[in-house]
Amino acid sequence: MHRRTFLTMLAAGTALPQATWADAGNPALLAAARDRNGDFALYGLSARGQDVFRIPLPTRGHAAAVHPTAPEAVAFARRPGTFALVIDCASGDVAARLEAPRGRHFYGHGAFIEGGDILCTTENAIDSGEGRIGLWARGEGWRRIGEMPTHGIGPHEVVRLPGDILAVANGGIRTHPDHGREKLNVDTMRPSLVYLGADGRLLEQVMLSEDLRHCSIRHLAAASGTVAFAMQWQGDTAEPVPLLGLHRRGEDPVLCEPPLVESLAMQGYAGSVAFDGAGARVAITSPRGGLFQIFDTKGQFLQSLRRPDVCGIAPADDGFLVTDGLGGVFGADKSLHALASSPRAWDNHLVAMADLV
Repeated sequence: MHRRTFLTMLAAGTALPQATWADAGNPALLAAARDRNGDFALYGLSARGQDVFRIPLPTRGHAAAVHPTAPEAVAFARRPGTFALVIDCASGDVAARLEAPRGRHFYGHGAFIEGGDILCTTENAIDSGEGRIGLWARGEGWRRIGEMPTHGIGPHEVVRLPGDILAVANGGIRTHPDHGREKLNVDTMRPSLVYLGADGRLLEQVMLSEDLRHCSIRHLAAASGTVAFAMQWQGDTAEPVPLLGLHRRGEDPVLCEPPLVESLAMQGYAGSVAFDGAGARVAITSPRGGLFQIFDTKGQFLQSLRRPDVCGIAPADDGFLVTDGLGGVFGADKSLHALASSPRAWDNHLVAMADLV
């Protein structure tokens, strides 16, 4: 046998197939929860809200960055946290533990670029309070390979847009691990929505008017070139303010204002945001107010639906899926219909696998 033929056959014989999300049961959604006994876990859910897998977590989870092809999720501790776990969702094993560099802490969200080769994490530069996007190379054992500025303070969520453009929600609120979740700069905060190139270039920066500078931009969703941003008001909750904005690059943001009674019912807090499965509507949730509000993509209010402690929301084929702190999973179109119930408290976010493509 010729040497080249032998080496080719050897390589073919020893190459192992790459695991995919099918090996983890093809979940449609991921969500963190606290079980009835007080343990924490990451769950994979079907499109109907049924359990696909359960993987224990050492502490309370917040959100997860999901690899686009490999069955891996990076689970972040609730902010301000200094570690994140790379979880093999097929085996249930912790594949790696990411430690924030000295002088940094995570804000609970991340996103993959370059086909899943690079993980981007939202971080705080503790000494200065400036926002950073940390860069981690998956193919190099999750080595930290650099960072880039977010051009703001308190970056919370980051989402990948087509072309590996990053949209970043700079909440504007400075924190410090020595002070837990205390807000250190409310009087001077200045939130922003920014767009970054994969090389760190600032492509666009969106800031609200001075009278809305206490609207902390926190969570993001994207569909068909529109970015929706959910906000949390740091002023008097008796003052009605918009908690949802829509933005297309190169244009002014559109602020979505519900009727006065509906605005006050949100109690100044939007916990999560999502477009529906068709990309025709967008919704924000308020666990404090016990409701979520639905708008069209031009910012017109359509309706509110009530559910105690509702927060997680994701697109579904026929509208939205939502979760609450009482263990419920619901489908939502023009009304709510129960899909699943369990003795657990779902955390803030639902991560939809369909968002990865």
